[in-house]
Parts: sequence; structure tokens; C-alpha cells
Amino acid sequence: MKSSVESLTPTRVRLTVEVPFEELTPSVQSAYKRISTQVAIPGFRRGKVPAALIDQRVGRTAVLEEAVNQHLPQAYGAAVDEHKVKVVGQPEVDVTGFSDGEPLTFTAEVDIRPDIVLPDLSTVSVTVDDVEPTDELVDEQLDALRARFASLTVVERPAATGDFVTVDLLATHDGAPVDEASVTGISYEVGAADLVPGLDEALSGLSAGESATFTAPLRSGEHAGHDADYAVTVTAVRERSLPEADDDFAQLASEFDTLEELRADIRTRLARVRVLQQQSQARDRVLDALIERVEVPLPQSLVSAQMDEHFGDGHGDEEHRAEYESVLRKTLTAQFLLDAVAAEEKVVVNQEELTNFLIQTAPRYGLTPDQFAQELVDSGQVPAAVGEVARAKALTAVVLRATVTDESGRPVAILTGDEPESDDEDVEPTDDEAMELSGGVAEDAGPSDADEHDAPVSE
Repeated sequence: MKSSVESLTPTRVRLTVEVPFEELTPSVQSAYKRISTQVAIPGFRRGKVPAALIDQRVGRTAVLEEAVNQHLPQAYGAAVDEHKVKVVGQPEVDVTGFSDGEPLTFTAEVDIRPDIVLPDLSTVSVTVDDVEPTDELVDEQLDALRARFASLTVVERPAATGDFVTVDLLATHDGAPVDEASVTGISYEVGAADLVPGLDEALSGLSAGESATFTAPLRSGEHAGHDADYAVTVTAVRERSLPEADDDFAQLASEFDTLEELRADIRTRLARVRVLQQQSQARDRVLDALIERVEVPLPQSLVSAQMDEHFGDGHGDEEHRAEYESVLRKTLTAQFLLDAVAAEEKVVVNQEELTNFLIQTAPRYGLTPDQFAQELVDSGQVPAAVGEVARAKALTAVVLRATVTDESGRPVAILTGDEPESDDEDVEPTDDEAMELSGGVAEDAGPSDADEHDAPVSE
């Protein structure tokens, strides 16, 4: 077999393949056997029909077509392997020449992974937030704790932001009630903005016994996405009173005797969370900086395939599609970049790392690690999972090489999750926090080199 490869674009090539007729002989013989099991000819059992009789009754042309269809994927795969083509999509094959006894020639155009030239990773520099919590942040957390112990008092005045109101909410669509969007006697905090769009505006200024109407889209049901007419009636307005922030409150709400001790504990816990946030921020900003510095052409078939899969049910307007495509392109760019880093750094994923991935990811899908592992095996996604772990390790390698400083100009030590355990129980990360420190794994498997002859893994 002879083959050559021609670059059409940075992400697409054309393979030209010529297969001597002699190499097709096994496929031709296999085609005869297969056809002989499918035809019924008097005097011959299925599978025992002579080739000459098949040529007479079915036709030699049909046999050759069967043989070509069988041999094409094998020849294409051999050409891909010979030229080390990193395929990320299905090929467009065109048979350019074939007749009985003559060579089979065909071309296959296919999208490929782009060649990426990485910069010196040590030249990447980013700035992240400071870790030390401000007094304002401590006050916010203290106020949130006070809100948990707040008392509600009925007031005879219009509702305002922060008040709790008892309301009846009736939704109708084209004059017909929508039961799943209607409620009676529900308690709602004005300003929460988590029930129905437009509700807060309608409630503002209403007193007990007063009503208002507004229009908002339905979120579920057979009319989801369509506007409904809402009527809201306030039956009670309650004002929230926070307890005083003093030593008595500290003793009520915590194990501490003084407000000063409670504030110190809040500050310590905030600092621990902000360390994790800072580490996550460092990873995100380093990756963003790398994306900005490296041009990564994307295979259009890969983008189109994932767009078609996501919007296959017909949902989404042009604005939604444009927004999704922007996010998709950034995600794919990041994946290709991290794959390139993994290759350059010779990243290897061991069994322990893959097992940790299974343990950490399985709960997201409501599965045990064993069930999740079996799902990956059954769907052929194990290589994609390995790729995700490799990308996480690659990103850690980039962040460790980069220069990361906080807003005060201090260098930030990057944690990998392999640090020795701390003796301070108050600042020891939890298992979930340790997952964040190690970088975790993106949910989208994205392109995979698991089998370069197959299409990439979808979202």
C-alpha cells in the first residue's frame, strides 16, 4: 500500500492512498463468504454457494463493492498510523479509482490536532487576590451568622428589601391557571431574586392585603420559556431584627465566650477558604494567560459537532448559540494547550491518580466509584478520563513554572495536594478542599487521543 499526506489547513489534511489489488484478496474472499450466507440458491446450503455462482447470480461488482467497503477502514487506519496523523474527527472519503484487478485509490480528508508551539512557561506571570480577609469580609460573615438567629416581627407598613412576606402567587398562561407555578402562603425574602423574575419589583411597596401583577417566563412545564401572567397578594409583612453583636451572641451562636474570639475564628476560617480560592484563581489566570499567548487553530468539524450535539433539540436563540460557542472554543483551546503541555512534560497518569479521579468524580453523577468506573468502561470513556487527569497534572506543571504574586506583590506558593499534613487542625483542608488544591478534573472530557481513528469524545 502506498500513501501520502497533504496539509490543507493547520487543522485539516488529505490522505491519498493506493492499495494494490493483491492486498484486497482477503477482503474479496471474505465478501464471497458473507454473501454466500445471505443468498438462497436451490441445491446449495447457505454459506456453501460457489464463488462462480455468486458472480452469476449476484454479480462480481457487488462482491468487489463489499470488499472495498470492508477494506477501506483498514487502509485508512494504516495510512493514519504511517503518517502519525492526529485525527479528531471522521474522514470524508472519496474513492477515486477502482476496477476488477486494478489498484484501489482513494482520498480521505480529515481534521487533525493543531501543532502547538508552547512559550517558555517560566515567562507566564499573573496576579491573584490577597489571602488576608478584610474587616468588611469578617463583618459580612458575622452578619450572616446573626441573620440565622434573627427574629421576625409583623409590621404594618409596605414591604421593603430584606423583609419577609407571606404571599399567594397565581400564574396563568393564556388565561388558564398554571398549577406548578402557583403557590399559597409561601414565605419569601424581598430582594432574594430566587423565585420568579420580576417578583421583587412587584412586591416593593405592597402592604398586607394588597396585590400586584407582572409578567415573567415559566421555568418548567409544558409552557416552559413562554411568558405567564402572575398575580401576587401579600398576606403579611415581617421585619427581621438581628441580635446585637456582643459576647452574649457569641455564646449563643458558637462555642466561644467573647465576640472577639468569635471574630478571630471567622477570620481564620475565611483565610483557609481564601487560600483555596487563591489557588484556584492562580490556576484559572495562568491558563487564561497561556491561552492569550498561544494561537490555537481549532478543527471546525469538532466545533460544529459539539454545537450540533448541544443544540440538537432545537433550543437556544442566536445569542445563546453565540455565547455557548465562545465558551466551547475557549474550552477546546484549553484542552489542546494542556494536551500539548502534557506531551512536552511527558505527563504519565498512574493507577492511584486514576482511582482518585474516580472517587472524586463519581458522586457528581450519583454513582459509587465502582459504578462510575464500569460506566466509563462500557462507554469507552476510560481514555478520556485518563486525559482529564493528565490535563490537570499539566496545568499544575504550568502553574508551578509561572510567576504568581498577590495584589500586595508577595509571591504565592502553589499547593499541589502533596504537601505534608499540617498540625493545625483549623487550617487543614478537607477532602473536597484537597481536590481543589490538586486541580480537580474538568467535567468535559473533550478531544482524546484514545483512538485517533475515531471521532473525539463529545461533551
